[in-house]
Amino acid sequence: MQQNYKQDQQYRVIVALVSLMMACIVILGLWLILPDPGDAKGQIFMSDVLLDVRNELFPFTIQNIMWLMFFLGFGELWVRFEHGTKEYQQLDYSLLPEDEATMLRSKDLVPIYKNVTQLRSYHKFFLRRLLKRVIMQFQITKSIEQANNLMNTSLELMQHEIDLKYNMLRYIMWLIPTLGFIGTVIGIAMALSDASAMPNIGDSQAIKDWVGVLTTSLGVAFNTTLVALVMSAILVFMMHVAQAREEMALNGSGQYCLDNLINRLYEE
Repeated sequence: MQQNYKQDQQYRVIVALVSLMMACIVILGLWLILPDPGDAKGQIFMSDVLLDVRNELFPFTIQNIMWLMFFLGFGELWVRFEHGTKEYQQLDYSLLPEDEATMLRSKDLVPIYKNVTQLRSYHKFFLRRLLKRVIMQFQITKSIEQANNLMNTSLELMQHEIDLKYNMLRYIMWLIPTLGFIGTVIGIAMALSDASAMPNIGDSQAIKDWVGVLTTSLGVAFNTTLVALVMSAILVFMMHVAQAREEMALNGSGQYCLDNLINRLYEE
């Protein structure tokens, strides 16, 4: 069990590193493709909105940090989607008899137990863990009721286990809007500092340039939050899809165990 946990953690680290590399590639690609704003004043370019290229700290900007977190979240989603797919695949392996007539006595469960646990990584899968626990409980107690109670308890624990696996993703989805708000606050603060350098009111061109700088700074500041909210909305939608997939796989495992094991047990 501990070895499987370490393998899962190592795989998540690898996926996270690949995700960060992809984020860097996307940032570089956007920087090369999007128009260079240069010294244009009073206009907001997509490169300003997505990357904040006019920032003196570029490429170490709030937007780029948000891109890194966005792709890190996608990496977590990839892991969860992949796990949900593997959970669904367990239902296709016919680990239990699925005909209408077979009844299962204590001695009939021995080969099923061996088949369920022959996979070294069986601890990763809801269905195999459920079958192992229920079979062991019935072999010890010879009670269908206790086997059924153990299955229900296990399903509740596994539901909580699924929820815990999304904690990091929830944090990322909270962090991205927070970074957007921080970027907005910083942008407004910088715009206010520029506002203090108001030119002579009689110089119309200087006033025009000054207003252009202020509006550009404020526009980029608010667009930081806009981009963050869009990123967060995408991740929230994908997270609900991924979590629903895992929960449906767990539900299917519970129904499979109930229909093909609990309802077939025979107390001798």
